[in-house]
Amino acid sequence: MSNIGSLKTSKGVKALLLGSGELGKEVAIELQRFGVEVVACDKYPDAPAMQIAHRSHVFNMLDGNKLREIVELEKPDHIIPEIEAIATPTLLELEKEGFHITPTANAAWLTMNREGIRRLAHEQLGVKTSNYRFASNYDEFKEAVNEIGIPCVVKPIMSSSGHGQSVIKTSDDIDNSWRIAQEGGRAGAGRVIVEGFVDFDYEITLLTVRAVNGTKFCEPIGHIQINGDYRYSWQPQQMTAEAKAEAQRIAEKVTSALGGYGIFGVEFFVKGNEVIFSEVSPRPHDTGMVTMISQDLSEFALHARAVLGLPIPDIRFYGPSASRAVVVEGNTNVIEFQNLEEVLAEPGTQMRIFGKPEIIDHRRMGVILAIDTTVETAKEKASRAYDKLKVAVLPKE
Repeated sequence: MSNIGSLKTSKGVKALLLGSGELGKEVAIELQRFGVEVVACDKYPDAPAMQIAHRSHVFNMLDGNKLREIVELEKPDHIIPEIEAIATPTLLELEKEGFHITPTANAAWLTMNREGIRRLAHEQLGVKTSNYRFASNYDEFKEAVNEIGIPCVVKPIMSSSGHGQSVIKTSDDIDNSWRIAQEGGRAGAGRVIVEGFVDFDYEITLLTVRAVNGTKFCEPIGHIQINGDYRYSWQPQQMTAEAKAEAQRIAEKVTSALGGYGIFGVEFFVKGNEVIFSEVSPRPHDTGMVTMISQDLSEFALHARAVLGLPIPDIRFYGPSASRAVVVEGNTNVIEFQNLEEVLAEPGTQMRIFGKPEIIDHRRMGVILAIDTTVETAKEKASRAYDKLKVAVLPKE
């Protein structure tokens, strides 16, 4: 039985968010709808989730000693990782000591780097993936590229939003791809994965939620990435019944192996009826922001319910929907979103402004959402709204 008592009492429930960006902010909101005390953590102050949390802490979450200090100070009922760059060995220790990690410390450990989850999926579970090799130094890297063949994709084993990712199209790209990977890893320079190109028709994210009453799936989400970073997503991605069933089968197999309760963003390449596993995140997925308009329970609401041990009913899908990320370039702490009355003029459009405190080079600062009668018209509506948006990048204050 799941009980939630009065806030900040012995009967209350406290959640510690490790990562407080735009996804963490939505999770915090959904937890607070259930009267949960939310403590938000990130490496910089005034992160989006910190702006609405009850309390916050700023520290480097790769620092295991500091992470333990904050956990022992707060004594949360739930520790919810919302990013990859966390001292997962410390999470494993804390879980053994009785703290509850979402979905499990082992899931955070395996998925924080591409090596752990790839070896679990392909080598232990027998799931089909792209060809891959891992490399710890430059000589191993060149050998891996030679074995996989050109063209190929290079990524740090721990990074997100496309950081450190590149494509080797000719042998002249090898040195530069190694440099990019070493500079772009979340934990600094280190091990990389070299992946062979996959011939696919489209990519999907299959949001898979494990809860006390079983595993449920959202409608598949199609998406477009630019330099490894999500820019567009839509729901549902049309696919054959056979491919959809196979994606669900693999997603359930992988998430069951990871264990625990919560939402998982499982990514696949799809070619006809063939489904190839790519990656999984044991938390809400950026492409899943479209669910804030497409479903009665967004991915964030589903995550909150599952984490709290509450059942997930049938997920009501409202209709074809699309999202368009608002990425702003510059180096400032002052931007202004303009012409919003035109952006939101059409029925079935919404917008979220994340409230991030600054931009360094480029950063996702908001998202436009749209719902319509078909995926194509929803995408067109989101694009029309995006085209009307004006963003003023102003001098730093």
